[in-house]
Amino acid sequence: MSQIAVIGLGTFGYKCATTLASMGAEVIALDLNAAVVDDIKERVQHAVVADSNDEKVLRSIGISDVDAAINAIGENIEVSIMTTVILRRLGVSKIIARAISPTHAEVLREIGASRVIQIEEQMGEQVARSLVASNVFQHISFPSGYSLIEMGAPRSFIGRTLRDLHLRKNYGALCVAIQRKVAAIDDKGHSLMKNQVHPAPDPGDKIHENDILVLVGAESGINQILELR
Repeated sequence: MSQIAVIGLGTFGYKCATTLASMGAEVIALDLNAAVVDDIKERVQHAVVADSNDEKVLRSIGISDVDAAINAIGENIEVSIMTTVILRRLGVSKIIARAISPTHAEVLREIGASRVIQIEEQMGEQVARSLVASNVFQHISFPSGYSLIEMGAPRSFIGRTLRDLHLRKNYGALCVAIQRKVAAIDDKGHSLMKNQVHPAPDPGDKIHENDILVLVGAESGINQILELR
């Protein structure tokens, strides 16, 4: 099980922490705001009220032993930078840091962040993409030339298995999850439809109408898939 620290529990950090925990990671969530820490404590393995610029405190709660750390602090650039410096000093090998400007991003890279995320820039790109491709719910591009997308299944995929689609061969892409609505019964015995996620689907899994696919692959191949109907 991966152990990941999430520092700064604003909207971005909170979502990262709870999503990682739901995916099976052991999460250490850290923030100065006691109310936020109290709110998240039932959703992650460890929730701590602490100052991320206090190296002794971070060392005492085991930050030096994590597999990766997400520095989600954005608004206070000085605290964000010092937190990244301390994480490097503690020997954290993988640091993902949030930046709120190109200059902030450049500084974070210079001081050792493994990866820098500019939320506002990525959100702007996603909004623009969504206006062109309404079936795309998420599209994240990485500097390495790869992308991750969450999209409604193209009509040409429906009724076919992942094996039939040859995603790797045709597009250099992999389907890492399928989300679909399934019939269920609530606590009061009422029928309802709920979302069910199938992680790491089998090659024989068939694509249904209204399925949402999570795909990862080379940007060029992903763009070809986006053009399918």
